[in-house]
Amino acid sequence: MNDKRKVEIFSAGCAICEEAVSVVNRLACSSCEVTVLDMKNPDIAKRAKNLGIGSVPAVVIDGRLAECCGQGINEETLKAAGLGQPLSN
Repeated sequence: MNDKRKVEIFSAGCAICEEAVSVVNRLACSSCEVTVLDMKNPDIAKRAKNLGIGSVPAVVIDGRLAECCGQGINEETLKAAGLGQPLSN
């Protein structure tokens, strides 16, 4: 079993994306492994498309696109998806 919640932020490096990175990092706990992925990389863009990401910033938690995305980052939705919460065993 993985001992970290995998949190991926798909970003284009814009100001709104940077704000999303800041929010996710603020909410993350020691059980969260946060990675920022650059949509300018063709491999990352292809993976984003496969995950159903149509706009950035987008947050994927444990392989699932968080519902917070598309209309801006929503902290409560990210928390409901598990961000900032230790993994239960």
